[in-house]
Amino acid sequence: MTPLTESQIRASLINVTKSERSGMTLPTEFTSTEWGALDFYGARDRKLPLVGYVVVELDGAPTGLLLRQAESKPRLRAQCSWCADVHLPNDVVLFAAKRAGDAGRRGDVVGTLVCDAFQCNANVRKLPPLAYSGFDREAARTARINAMRDAVEGFVRSVRDGL
Repeated sequence: MTPLTESQIRASLINVTKSERSGMTLPTEFTSTEWGALDFYGARDRKLPLVGYVVVELDGAPTGLLLRQAESKPRLRAQCSWCADVHLPNDVVLFAAKRAGDAGRRGDVVGTLVCDAFQCNANVRKLPPLAYSGFDREAARTARINAMRDAVEGFVRSVRDGL
């Protein structure tokens, strides 16, 4: 992913009000982000524990969302919709995003189950176990990375385009 500044992340958010945009706070470790290992940027707001931000490159430009975590967690162990990791080392929670534009102002939201601290980038880069003799583990990892990228981009597009 192309490195982004805090102001670029703020400007990329498509489903926020002016006060939400100005009130966002990125994590303290933002300056040490390893952009080369990311297909999307995801972070929790350090002052608002139930708020997160996700930014992907869509059509050559960063496009971001503000997400709100549901107050209750799923009762059963859920699978992340983005990384689809079956051996998750972390929790999965329900995030909701207001749709962009008039639909969002009317209260229309879209939800998805995602790793609680957006660990998806790291999860899909783990080398999968050998499934059978001759299994191409690198190809499987590449396929997982591409599938995650498509899932995240699809979610952001659904918020942006109202699909």
